[in-house]
Amino acid sequence: MKKLISVLLLLAALQAHAEKYEQGLVVETTPEILNYQERAKVQNQILNHRLNNLLPQLMKESGLDMWLVINREYGEDRLFYTLVPQPTFAARRTTLLVFALKDNKVERFSVSRYSIGDVYKTRWDGGTKDQQWQRLAEIIEEYEPNKIGINVSKDWAIADGLSQGLYQQLNDALPEKYQKRLVSSKDMVIRWMETRTEPELALYPNIVKMARSVISEAFSTKAITPGVTTSDDLSWFIRERFEELQLSPWFQPYVTIQRKGDINDPLAPFFGKGKRTIMPGDLIHTDVGICYLGLCTDTQEVGYVAKNDEFGIPQGFINALAKGNQWQDQLTESYATGKTGNEILKTTQEKAKRKGLISSTYTHPLGFVGHAVGPTIGMWDNQAKTPIQGDWKLYPNTAYAIEGNVKVKLPEWDNQLIQIPLEQSAYFDGEKVIYLGGRQTEWHFVK
Repeated sequence: MKKLISVLLLLAALQAHAEKYEQGLVVETTPEILNYQERAKVQNQILNHRLNNLLPQLMKESGLDMWLVINREYGEDRLFYTLVPQPTFAARRTTLLVFALKDNKVERFSVSRYSIGDVYKTRWDGGTKDQQWQRLAEIIEEYEPNKIGINVSKDWAIADGLSQGLYQQLNDALPEKYQKRLVSSKDMVIRWMETRTEPELALYPNIVKMARSVISEAFSTKAITPGVTTSDDLSWFIRERFEELQLSPWFQPYVTIQRKGDINDPLAPFFGKGKRTIMPGDLIHTDVGICYLGLCTDTQEVGYVAKNDEFGIPQGFINALAKGNQWQDQLTESYATGKTGNEILKTTQEKAKRKGLISSTYTHPLGFVGHAVGPTIGMWDNQAKTPIQGDWKLYPNTAYAIEGNVKVKLPEWDNQLIQIPLEQSAYFDGEKVIYLGGRQTEWHFVK
């Protein structure tokens, strides 16, 4: 792990493009993308590493003796897909995954009509649905667990994947004493979802660079003809480019445009408009996210479209982006193991206020999904405390979309207030935040 971190820091330092703000990186070349067969091999290696090394640790940490992940075909628990080998497209009939902590090791298996590859051998010989549930009850009695985790949660969506119908069938199958031992597995689920392992962290930088390279391609004359190309055209260029590369977007990319003369409410959460034709002198912005090898990114960057007589970025724009990088530093330097998302937000806001920055912070965890679980650090529509999710504490080896914006007066636009929205994928190693694929410290220049 330390070796990996050192390599990432060295690469960032060698490729830095800003004197003051570290980890700046311009990404223009797309890293190698594996075919689907090779992807499955990599994902299955990661899965086995997580199941063998991470899962026992998390079950002990969360106090569970047994964890049940129960699914029906086409009505799967979203968590199911983080636990099964590739390629898996759906559960088969009723698929019961069982994880039993025994002698500091986790025994994992299915109680289902089919085994799932070599990862989950079945402990049921087949029969009726009632017999399947009866077999699960027998196995539970064999292990005699004190706490049986099931995926139900009032507050965390990803930990609430057990349907009411399946819960009722489980409850009906169990003796009363084991019914009383059913508990929410939310802590286990959150920690499973948010924790990144060393093999994942070795791959994540290139995944982020894949997304960033497409932004570089889009924010160029390859994709933009000023006076012709619209914001929608550019959004679809990005989407189609991801599809060509066989990278899966987890939301539709979008593009907004800020322009001299725009009238914006200073208190509005977002500036910039869609449904516009891109013109010389415009400030363009995009938000994109992809998933590859089971890991998701979330990225926002900004660009400037040159006027005919311009051969460089106007100084006011350079200064504005530097303010955005300053806000990023205020946020990431506030990270500390054990602090809650709400505490990190408050510290960031206090730093911004002292420096006179107008900023908004709405940072979220990243991982198997784009809007992942862990500590929420502000929301775009709530810059005060976030109940529940904002109270979750920060753990090492967790990834985040460092997301927010600053508002700055731009001299070149008669001191019009502009917004610099930024978002970069990063991870926290327990001591510091490291940008997985570098961050934007200089403008995309469309000339």
